Amino acid sequence: MNDRARTPTLLDTLRERDFRWLACGRMATYVANAMAPIVLSFAVLDLTGSVIDLGIVVGARSVANVVLLLFGGVIADRLPRTFVLQGSSVAAGMAQAFIAASVLLGFASIPVLVVVSVINGMVSAVSLPAAAALVPQTVPHAMIRQANALVRMAINAGMVVGASTGGIIVGFVGSGWGIAANAWVFLLAGLCFAGIRPAKTPPPDGDRARPLAELREGWSEFVSRSWVWVVVLQFLVINAVVAGGLQVLGPTIADQSFGRTTWGLLLAAQTAGALAGGVIAARTQPRHALRLGAAIGVFEALPLLALATTSNELVLVLAMFANGVALEQLAVAWDVSLQENIPPERLARVYSYDALGSFVAIPLGEMAAGPLALHTGLRTTLLLGTGLVVTATFLALCSSSVRNLSIRPAEPRLPAHAHSE
Repeated sequence: MNDRARTPTLLDTLRERDFRWLACGRMATYVANAMAPIVLSFAVLDLTGSVIDLGIVVGARSVANVVLLLFGGVIADRLPRTFVLQGSSVAAGMAQAFIAASVLLGFASIPVLVVVSVINGMVSAVSLPAAAALVPQTVPHAMIRQANALVRMAINAGMVVGASTGGIIVGFVGSGWGIAANAWVFLLAGLCFAGIRPAKTPPPDGDRARPLAELREGWSEFVSRSWVWVVVLQFLVINAVVAGGLQVLGPTIADQSFGRTTWGLLLAAQTAGALAGGVIAARTQPRHALRLGAAIGVFEALPLLALATTSNELVLVLAMFANGVALEQLAVAWDVSLQENIPPERLARVYSYDALGSFVAIPLGEMAAGPLALHTGLRTTLLLGTGLVVTATFLALCSSSVRNLSIRPAEPRLPAHAHSE
């Protein structure tokens, strides 16, 4: 192999020590987060058998997460991000360990589970913007696209492993031990984050004792760049439509036509597409990545259109696989665009406003899908959703700031033999 300059590969990125620990920590976090609702749900059902109680416990975590998400961005820009990630992982692990003890020792109650769920929602709100903003501190600029692609692949793999592991553990040894295993995975994530020694970021400007002022500063950063809020609005609409279409209407159509087993296969095809998409995203360097990412948002309509028009399993599998591939292109394009254009000391706060749009949109879409389908019909609702996705994508691409935002060239390029240990 010669020593000519070349584009970094996924393997080059994994040779970066800090990034390896970050990727492992994020994967462990998503394994734990995917396990948590499964093991907790069965614990509530074992305790009272009430679907209402289950909704209260699970909803308490979501409400706390949304309420504190913006302050999570403030904390992540104010404190060392590795410290924030370690602390949130340990706090989540200890909270789950307490729930496990309460279940196994017989003193669990709905109020106890609600309180601990709120704590878990709070620490998750802190960790999400910190983890996203930490990526550019762990790799050279030349590797930032590959790093984001690998993180996305780790997240998708973690969600698959976590969901399946949670169900298996609960099935074999019960919900109490399932929650104990979940606590252990959170603590493992904390150990991974402890291995990171990232580059420093400048301290936040202004008075560090005024979180509301820092929130306003983050908001100013968010709205001052039209490409940021235009794309967030685009995906606020898309996330709401897709959440209602795939999380609510999809299983309903599956029960009426092709069956639950096929629905599981479709979700697996989407995940497989996402993993393939991560590889593709890492091997491409589009100059106008955000333009491509925003345009690819139209692929979110594919599963909706397929569900509305056919029960052919092959067509549905292909639609879900293509959707998964597209999702990773736009996710990586978005992360790279933010990380290259937002000042590092304000990046977590911008990520928190971005995440808030998604967190608000998803439950709104899920709650609206059922009543709308009852009024207009399942397939008509899916076709309306398809139209909304296409319209939101078209309007986003009407913005010149979205079309013209460019990515800096990945320089300096690495010689073929170079890597960092």
